[in-house]
Amino acid sequence: MFAVHLVAFYFTKLKEDQIKKVDRFLYHMRLSDETLVDIMARFQAEMEKGLGKDTNPTASVKMLPTFVRAIPDGSENGEFLSLDLGGSKFRVLKVQVSQEGQQKVQMESQFYPMPNEITRGNGTELFDYVADCLADFMRTKNLTHKKLPLGFTFSFPCRQNKLEEDLDVDILALVNDTVGTMMTCAYDDPNCEVGIIIGTGTNACYMEDMSNIDLVEGDEGRMGINTEWGAFGDDGALEDIRTEFDRELDLGSLNPGKQLFEKMISGLYMGELVRLILLKMAKVGLLFGGAKSSALHTKGKIETQHVAAMEMSKEGLANTREILVDLGLEPSESDCIAVQHVCTIVSFRSANLCAAALAAILTRLRENKKLARLRTTVGVDGTLYKTHPQYPKRLHKVVRRLVPNCDVRFLLSESGSTKGAAMVTAVASRVQAQRKQIDKVLALFQLSREQLLSVRDKMRAELEYGLKKKTHALATVKMLPTYVYGMPDGTEKGKFLALDLGGTNFRVLLVKIRRRSVRMYNKIFAIPLEIMQGTGEELFDHIVQCIADFLDYMGLKGAQLPLGFTFSFPCRQTCIDKGTLVGWTKGFKATDCEGEDVVDMLREAIKRRNEFDLDIVAIVNDTVGTMMTCGYEDPRCEIGLIAGTGSNVCYMEEMRNIELVDGDEGRMCINTEWGGFGDNGCIDDIRTQYDKEVDEGSLNAGKQRYEKMTSGMYLGEIVRRILIDLTRQGLLFRGQISERLRTRGIFETKFLSQIESDRLALLQVRRILQQLGLDSTCEDSIVVKEVCGAVSRRAAQMCGAGMAAIVEKRREDQGLQHFKVTVGVDGTLYKLHPHFSRILQETVKDLAPQCDVTFMLSEDGSGKGAALITAVAKRLQQPQKDN
Repeated sequence: MFAVHLVAFYFTKLKEDQIKKVDRFLYHMRLSDETLVDIMARFQAEMEKGLGKDTNPTASVKMLPTFVRAIPDGSENGEFLSLDLGGSKFRVLKVQVSQEGQQKVQMESQFYPMPNEITRGNGTELFDYVADCLADFMRTKNLTHKKLPLGFTFSFPCRQNKLEEDLDVDILALVNDTVGTMMTCAYDDPNCEVGIIIGTGTNACYMEDMSNIDLVEGDEGRMGINTEWGAFGDDGALEDIRTEFDRELDLGSLNPGKQLFEKMISGLYMGELVRLILLKMAKVGLLFGGAKSSALHTKGKIETQHVAAMEMSKEGLANTREILVDLGLEPSESDCIAVQHVCTIVSFRSANLCAAALAAILTRLRENKKLARLRTTVGVDGTLYKTHPQYPKRLHKVVRRLVPNCDVRFLLSESGSTKGAAMVTAVASRVQAQRKQIDKVLALFQLSREQLLSVRDKMRAELEYGLKKKTHALATVKMLPTYVYGMPDGTEKGKFLALDLGGTNFRVLLVKIRRRSVRMYNKIFAIPLEIMQGTGEELFDHIVQCIADFLDYMGLKGAQLPLGFTFSFPCRQTCIDKGTLVGWTKGFKATDCEGEDVVDMLREAIKRRNEFDLDIVAIVNDTVGTMMTCGYEDPRCEIGLIAGTGSNVCYMEEMRNIELVDGDEGRMCINTEWGGFGDNGCIDDIRTQYDKEVDEGSLNAGKQRYEKMTSGMYLGEIVRRILIDLTRQGLLFRGQISERLRTRGIFETKFLSQIESDRLALLQVRRILQQLGLDSTCEDSIVVKEVCGAVSRRAAQMCGAGMAAIVEKRREDQGLQHFKVTVGVDGTLYKLHPHFSRILQETVKDLAPQCDVTFMLSEDGSGKGAALITAVAKRLQQPQKDN
C-alpha cells in the first residue's frame, strides 16, 4: 500500500515539475486577465476603425457589411436552394423551411468535387463549373420547372455592394459562413445576434446598428457585419503578445504577415505551433533527452486533431505517447506530461484570444443597446470548437469572466453555413414580400402633387360656398363671421379677463395691456369627463366656479372687468358677443348646448352664482385669438392657424365677399371651421380604410373628416389602426396583437412626435413601443416609424393644401401678382412634431408659388388673443359711444 502511495506521489511530483518547466519556457503564451482586457480594448478600437469610411482603408479588421438586415423571426417559409463553396468540395442543397406552419428545416444535398484545375483556374471556369453542378442537382431533384431563390455561401473575404449579386442564376443572397452560422442559430433562438467560426480558420459576425456603419447609406435598422477578425494584428497591434513561434510559423506560411490573429487561434495552425515549440524544446534539451526525429522537423506533421487527442482528459497521456512514437520519438513519462501541457497552453491561448475579441463584440452590442445587462446568444461552428475536448468550456468561462454584465448562451450550429445560406435567403425573401405589403399600405398615404392640387381647389370652392347666402347651408366649410373687424394697432390698453375653453383644461387669465407690452397671470383648471359629457348647466356652473376661484386667488373679487371668452368650438355669431354653438368637437358632449348662445349660458351661470358682474365683450375662437396675438407683433399677420388637437383656420376677409353679413366696407375675420371639409364626400378618393375606421369609432361619425385626417386628436388613432392591420397580416410584432394595441386612443399623437424625432435611435423607439405593451424587434421599430411618418406627412401636406387655398384667395381678392402675408400658428402638432411644420410650409410654397408666406409661432395665442380682441372691440366701440 505504501508503494502505491509512493508511486502516486512520485507521479504527481513529476507532473508538477514538468508543468512548471513548460510554464517557464512558454510564459509569453500565458495571458493574464489584465492582458485580455487590454486586447479587448484594442479590438474595440479596430472595430471602430473598420466601421469608419475614412479609417476603413487602413483598418486591419475590415468590418465588411453583409447587407443582411434581419435575422429570422420564425415566420420564414418556402423552398430554397443553397450552395456552399469553401473547400476541396462543394455542396448544393434544397432546403424546405417551415412546412405546414411548423418551424422546422428539411434539407436534401449533393456533394460535388472541386478539381484542382478548377480551383486554380480563372473565375469564369469556376463559376461555369458551379453552374453546371447546380443544373445537374436541379435535374436530379426534378426542380428544373421551379424558379427557386438561391443562397450562396462563399467562405472567403468578400466586399459586397448589394445582397442580390447577379451571377446568371437567381441568387438572392451571397453569404459568408460566419453569417450563415449566426442565421442558422437565430432561427432556433431569436436572441442570437453573433456568429463565430473556430475551425480551420476563425471569424466572427454580429448585428451592428446601421447608424454606426459609415460604409453603407442609411441610419435605420441593423445589418450583419462580417468582422474578418483573423487579420487583427496585421498592422502590428499584437506584436507584444506574439512569440518567436508565432513569427516562425508566419514566415513559413503561404501568406506571411497576414491573418496574424487567425494564426494564433485557428485549427489550421494550432498543430504546427505545437510542433515548432516541441522542436525548440528538444533542441535545447528540455524534451526527449535532446533527441529529434525527421518527422518532428517536417512541417504539418502535427495536426490540430493530434492536439485535441493529446488533451483528452482520460486517454490523453496514452494518446500523447502514441502520437510521439509515430513521430519517431522515444518519449519518457515526463516527456508525455510536458508535451500534453504544451498543447494545453497553445489551445488555452487560442480560447483566450478568441474570448477577448468576442467579449469586445458583446460589449459593443450592449453599449449599442444602452443596456446595463445584455442577454444574448452566440452561434458557433467550426471543427476546433466541436472536436477539441476542452475548448468550448475554456472559451465560455473566459468570455463570462471578461463580460460579467452579459448573460451569454453559446449555441452550436448544425449545418451552419449551408443551412445559414438558405436562412439568409428565406429572411431576404420574407423581408422582400413583407416590404411589398407594407409599401402597399404606406402608398395609400402618399399624395401626388395632382391630388394635393385637387385638395387645394376643392377647399377653395368650399370657401366660396360658405361665404355665399345661397350655398352656405350646404357648404362643409362653414365660414362663420366672427364680427372681429380690426387688428390691434398698438393703442390698446387696460386690464382684461380672458377665459380659454378648448379641451380638457380650462384657463382663466388676467391680461394687462399697455404700450405694446402684455403681462399675463393665469390659472389652469381641469374639466372632468363627467362635466364634459354632463349637462350644459353643469358645465357653465363649473366654469363660473373656476372664475370665482381665480378672482379670489388674484385678489380681484368684485372687480368689474371686460371679458373675452375663447370658445374653441364651431359657433355661429350674429355679433361679437353672441355665439350659437353649431356642434361639439374634441370629446365634449354636454347636453342642451348645441343651438344655444353660449355667451347667454355663461351670463346665466354668473347670475346664478350672484358674486360678481363681468362685462362679456367678445366670444372668440382660439384660431382668431392666435391671429390677433401674432397680429399684435406683425401687422402683416391676417391669417390664424391651429394645428394641434383640432385643426382650423381663420383669416381677414373682404366684407364685400361676406354675403351673410350686411355691409361692403372694410374687412372681417372669418372662422372657416375647415375641419368639416370633406363631410360631403369630396375628398373620399383619398380617404383610406383606416380613416373610415377612425371616423366610425369617433363621437361624431361622418363629421369633421378633414380634421380627422390632419389633427393631433386622430393621427395616433390612424397609426394604431394601421399597426393592427399590419400585425393581422403577420407583418409586425410576429403577428401578435397585444391587448394594449386593441385599446382605442392608446397610441397618442405625442408618440408620433417622439418616434419621428431625428435624434431618437431605434432603441428608444422600441422603448416607447414597450411602454405600449408592444414587444418589437428592430425591424418592427423601423416599420412603426415609417407608418408614423406616412400619416403625419399626409396630415401636414393636406393642411398645406388647405392653407394654399386661403392665401391664393387673399392674393386674388386684392388683385395682386405677388402676395406677402404672415400666418399666426398655434397647436401642439405644429410646435412639437419634428417635421410637420417644415412639410406644411413646403406644401404651401409649392401649391401657392405667387405667395410669400411667413409662419409665426404664437405665444399663448388663445388667452392673450381673447384679451386683445376684447381690447380692439372696446377701442372700436368707443367712437360709436362718443357719437
